[in-house]
Amino acid sequence: MSLLKVGRYNVELTKEDLIWYPKSRITKGDIVEYYAQVAKLILPYSKNRPLTMHRFPEGITKEGFYHKNAPDYFPKWIKTVAIEKQEGGDVNYVVADNAATIVYIANQGCITPHLFLSKIDKLDCPDQIIFDLDPPSKSFEIVRWTALLLHDFLSDLGLVPFVKTTGSCGLHVVIPIKPELHFNDVRACARDISQILVNRYPKKLTLEIRKEKRDGRLFMDIMRNSFGATAVAPYAVRAIEGAPVATPLHWEELNNKKLTSRTYTIYTLQKRLSMVDDPWKQLWRSAKSLKKAQKKIQELFIT
Repeated sequence: MSLLKVGRYNVELTKEDLIWYPKSRITKGDIVEYYAQVAKLILPYSKNRPLTMHRFPEGITKEGFYHKNAPDYFPKWIKTVAIEKQEGGDVNYVVADNAATIVYIANQGCITPHLFLSKIDKLDCPDQIIFDLDPPSKSFEIVRWTALLLHDFLSDLGLVPFVKTTGSCGLHVVIPIKPELHFNDVRACARDISQILVNRYPKKLTLEIRKEKRDGRLFMDIMRNSFGATAVAPYAVRAIEGAPVATPLHWEELNNKKLTSRTYTIYTLQKRLSMVDDPWKQLWRSAKSLKKAQKKIQELFIT
């Protein structure tokens, strides 16, 4: 057991030698150290935003679980927010407003923090739209192609899209928006955008939820655009051998045919960060009103 000073707080570290990734021999201590190094990069995306902890206290060979309610033993300096459940009662979510919180929950076995698409001061109104693009087969080519297609289409709508690897299978295309509309309206807009592209490329894209009905087409998943749904945090580690990282990208990086969702890991990311600034540093400054884009989308449906 040791203490790690992170900002103003001391975080007690335990079982640092525990092997969390058996094949790659990555320990709990390695993951906690990684989060200590990148916590400041994560903060602009996690501040004032509830998160769900994907915990693997014994490592990735044991079944993990999603943990929403902050335990009573969490230190008082960790910010939380109570959100009412539909069936009654509250869930007390962690809000990572400082680097120490990110390191602390990592020591609690949270390998992957997942973030709300809205902030605590306006929970019903998201400040981003996410298109989740996973390959229908082992080929990543269709994912890169769809992401670039979305980039051009969204740009024509006056929106500013960003992209990241998920560290798992695919890419997330993210649009920062002003938090003006309810989740239902934002999700409807995402569905309309997807439907227009599906209509244009019906042999490549689909909105079919059932896998057996997709016939090798890429599913344009918009389901994360719902109240209470979450998305993997930028720079978060995934519970997959090699410890791949959800990595924000510059758009031109999608031209690299060797790119996959798992290109960057806790080790290769460090070299990247020494050479490349955060591609998402202008994310929130790029937020646009979705209301203007809605009018253009409806015009496209009419024509």
